[in-house]
Formats: sequence, structure tokens, C-alpha cells
Amino acid sequence: MGSLLFDIKLKRENKVYHENDMLLGCVQFQCSQETKHEGIILYLEGIVNLQLSAKTVGLFDAFYNSVKPINLLQNSLELSAPGKLSAGRSEFHFELPLVCKKEPRILYETYHGVFINVNYQLTCTVKRNFLGKSMTRTQQFCVQYKPLALGEDSKKVVPFSLSPDSLQKNASAKERLSMPRFLITGRLDRSEFCVTTAITGSITVQHTEAAIKSIEMQLVRVETCGCDEGYSKDATEIQTIQIADGNVLPKLELPIHLVLPRLFTCPTLLTKNFKIEFELNLIVVFKEDYTVSENFKIVLKRSAGPLPSKVTTAGR
Repeated sequence: MGSLLFDIKLKRENKVYHENDMLLGCVQFQCSQETKHEGIILYLEGIVNLQLSAKTVGLFDAFYNSVKPINLLQNSLELSAPGKLSAGRSEFHFELPLVCKKEPRILYETYHGVFINVNYQLTCTVKRNFLGKSMTRTQQFCVQYKPLALGEDSKKVVPFSLSPDSLQKNASAKERLSMPRFLITGRLDRSEFCVTTAITGSITVQHTEAAIKSIEMQLVRVETCGCDEGYSKDATEIQTIQIADGNVLPKLELPIHLVLPRLFTCPTLLTKNFKIEFELNLIVVFKEDYTVSENFKIVLKRSAGPLPSKVTTAGR
């Protein structure tokens, strides 16, 4: 029997689609000789996979019903009835609508997390007789929301301040005595960010008794799986950037510029079975390895057009 090679080709090179788009493409075959088959089927699938963290497995039976995979797309198309593929190159073209016909009646954005994954893919299966193993090929593609305008509230600057006083509620009596005196101020340029633009802002060390070793900004995903009867909520790091290395001059405004990684972030998503949220941790490490941090809850959206930049004097 000769060789049979095939691949799924999408018309859009970037493989990015919106809900209600038509998925156009073809399956290309290359055969060294005429090849018999028992049918060629193309499957379209969109699915949300939910996974419990190890710390919650076995705690609540209700979890197991609420973390079942959620089907967003499920369709199939017969490209060819049983027959033969001629020697050489042949193509089978297809058109499939990207429409969610049942609950939740929306196609969520593609997202690759730790406990939650939203994936879309095409699978082509060439069926063979009982002596020959069926052959499959897959092709993943991305689904994104259509951009929407951000509201005026999203443009509000979010100021912050770190000092021993602001950390007193989370510190023990021993920590209060050993805590160096310092004041660090700054801002995030807005409360809502577009997933295609960087998170920006600035930070200034007003004064500090102890030398600073490092200032870092950490992007965190907060994934919640489950329902009202019981849920699993886990925060995991996506990426960390260093804003400053070594001691920082007082009164010097340092810029914050954190680029959001594609696929590992998506617009903030809240559903009845799962949630995908994002937070920022500002971490200041002193030379004595004493660490203080500030947490910010942020909202990510997919907005239309470039966001206006805030005026900053950082780096001047």
C-alpha cells in the first residue's frame, strides 16, 4: 500500500475567528497511488475543559458534576463517502458556521490556563477497513470576541501606596517591630485593560530606611471551577517582570509596562460553572530579604481601537 499524507488548511492564515463567522478551508491529500477508504469525516469541536486542583479532589461530590467538559461547538461533515482517493493531490473544501446552538449560546475566547482551557479544533478522520487503522489530523484555531468600546470608568487612574501603616492589618506584632520604614507610591493608568495592550503605570520610592533589592510586577490568573454547592479557586502565576534591580533612587518615577501574553490571557470571564479572573501583585524585596506586596484586581476586555496613552514623566 502506498503512502497517504493529508493536512487541514484554513483560509485565514492567522486562524483567528469570531462567533458567527464561516470557517472556510480544505483538506489536502497527497497519495502515491490510488488508495481505498471507508469514508472521510470532518469534525468541528469547541470545548471548555475544567480540572480540579489536587487540594480539592475528593472534598465535594458536587464538584464532579460542575466540572464536566462544556461543549460549545459540535458538528460534523462528510467530505467523502466510502470510495477511493486518486493518486496525486486532491482537495475537499468545507464551510462550517461558528455558532453555539445550545447553552451557553456563546463562544468563549480561546484560553490556555492551568485548571481551565477553552479550545477549538477541526479533526479529519479517514476511515479504513478493519485491517487498516483509521488516520486522523487535527487543526486548532482561535476564537476571539469582537472588539467593544471601553466605558469612561475604565479610564480612571488607580493610585496605590505601600507603607508599614498600609500593611499593618496583615502583619503580626513581631513583623510590625521589624518592619523598616518606607513609603512607595504609584498608579495604574486605568482600571480596565485591553488584552492586546500593555498594562501601564508608574511607581515611585518616596523614602525607605532599608535598601531595596528588587521591585517586581506579577501577573496572576485566578481560576474558579464549580458552582454554589462547592467550588475550587486557585491563583497561579502567568509571568513576572522586574521593574527595578538594586536600590532605587528616592523620588524617581519608574514606568510599569507589562505586555499580556496571548492565549494565556483572555477577557475576564464569569459564568455559572467557572470564572477566569486576573490580578496583579506588586512585590518589593528589601536587601534583608524582607518582602512586602500589594494586590490589585484588574479587568481585562477586548476593546476597539488603540487606548489613549496617559501622560507620564517616567524616564525623563
